[in-house]
Amino acid sequence: MCFPRPQASPPCLGALEPDIVSCLGPSSLIALGLGVTLVDLRGCAWVGLPGYNGGVPGRGRKMPLVVLCGLPGSGKSRRAEELRGALSGEERPVHVVAEAVGGRAALRAEVERRLSRRDVVIVDAGNELKSFRYELYCVTKHAGTPHCLLHCAGGAPHPSAGPFETPDSRNRWDRPLFTVHGQEPLPLAEIRGALFESRPPPPNQSTRSQPLQSAGFLHQLDRVTQEVLAAVLAAQRSGAQPGELIQVAGASEGLVLNRPLGMAELSRLRRQFISYTKMHPSEENLPQLANMFLQYLSRSIQ
Repeated sequence: MCFPRPQASPPCLGALEPDIVSCLGPSSLIALGLGVTLVDLRGCAWVGLPGYNGGVPGRGRKMPLVVLCGLPGSGKSRRAEELRGALSGEERPVHVVAEAVGGRAALRAEVERRLSRRDVVIVDAGNELKSFRYELYCVTKHAGTPHCLLHCAGGAPHPSAGPFETPDSRNRWDRPLFTVHGQEPLPLAEIRGALFESRPPPPNQSTRSQPLQSAGFLHQLDRVTQEVLAAVLAAQRSGAQPGELIQVAGASEGLVLNRPLGMAELSRLRRQFISYTKMHPSEENLPQLANMFLQYLSRSIQ
């Protein structure tokens, strides 16, 4: 067997096709095919090998994510078990991740922990907010894995729950979109095709880890988000009521609170926003940081 000439840039070893290449631990020794001599690939990229993706993390074969959404009583858990039975195989474990204590942050963390090259992950939760469905979409883009959305129609809203934002296939985070009503059978052939026969969208600059480009950008990001938090807390101390618009100096956007927000929750949302924004440290966003953060807060507290 003739191998192509090694090039200088080191590959991301975990991104190669698992049935062609097996990682053997810290020595970075790779087994290429059957009966082929082990080759030390440290410091070289084997361009042209089946499954080689140009060194882009997360672009090899990965197992997909299925996101369920719907109102209480729409049959999400029943559909999740149907999918578990239909998608599982001897070499393809299926995990169902359900809502638990800790809310959306805990749910997202469990999804990130479960996503792997071997396992299918099904999210059995209401996922009623398009902002959270977008977060899960970003997780799959960053991991380089396909995903689809299964909307279980029907059910009834819970009195204490927020509004359900119906998925729209025109939104990239809501597609491929499959909708089922009542006892209608699942479109399993179409779901399998979306999960196992389509390529995941390539990671872009907003989901791929980027080197930090500007210390000035990070300083501005920290300062602006601190100022927004201070303004929101000061308005609440001054007697701002739910439904009242809170204005922030230097921002054209405002924030309408539907409930009181404490320092702990605001600080958590600030950390999340900073984490997302640092993935794409563009100087062009500097004038809009306050507005972007206010929009993020507004979506997150619905």
